[in-house]
Amino acid sequence: MAAGNTEAQQTSPGDSQLQSSELGCEIRNRVALLTINRPERMNAWTPALEQQFKARILEIRSDDEIRCIVLTGAGKAFCAGMDMQVLQSGPSTPTPSTADADPRYSYLTTLDKPFIAAINGAAAGVGLCIALYSDLRFVTPEARLTAPYARRGLVAEHGIAWLLPRLIGPMHAADLLLSGRTVSGAEAGRMGLANVLPAEGFLDAVLERANEIANLGSPRSTRIMKQQLLAAREGTLAEATRVADREMTDCKATEDFREGVQHFIEKRPPHFTGR
Repeated sequence: MAAGNTEAQQTSPGDSQLQSSELGCEIRNRVALLTINRPERMNAWTPALEQQFKARILEIRSDDEIRCIVLTGAGKAFCAGMDMQVLQSGPSTPTPSTADADPRYSYLTTLDKPFIAAINGAAAGVGLCIALYSDLRFVTPEARLTAPYARRGLVAEHGIAWLLPRLIGPMHAADLLLSGRTVSGAEAGRMGLANVLPAEGFLDAVLERANEIANLGSPRSTRIMKQQLLAAREGTLAEATRVADREMTDCKATEDFREGVQHFIEKRPPHFTGR
């Protein structure tokens, strides 16, 4: 976890660039690349950054031209947790949530576009929590991941105690939360927490996966399958099968299904519309 208020900006070439004080946004071929821009402080999280992030996500959600989101960090870290100065000066008692899905971060589960975390370095505390809300996580072997709450006199925040057991099983979840220890990207991969990619060319490799999702798959299909995956966390096999049967029938009446068959027959790239 890191401290400080230094802000930095990062730009890179692409189809479109949208910059804020702490968050960069670059649109590349239907993929939105979001970059946390506080490298001098290991991209420590701040209230301003939280607001910018949510605003950007909501903008992207309403843009049909964007079909996939990638979140990464500038420099050598992904997000090293909450800025400790902010944490120490914040309210001692958070406002309790009465909703089933606390909108603080779990609004990310309602995104209809695939959300990918490119964990290029340290991911701690809230940084790890946000990564856990993603659909896909990629990590370098040398990255360091930790949920250090026990070592800070805190408890598991932002739904991480609900997410971790469903992602890596109750034993691995208890290991990470109760010990507060740091694991490497390689160990996180063995736990099933993330897919490991080489550090060299890491972001390019993640963006290649995102590009495949954004341009080779039907956005209607990915949207519905995200819903299926979320429902499957609590539902039964019978319920999942009933939903699949209904959706398969609906799919066959869509433009994307016809295009999916046609581009395969014609051996050409697909042109899906989401309809």
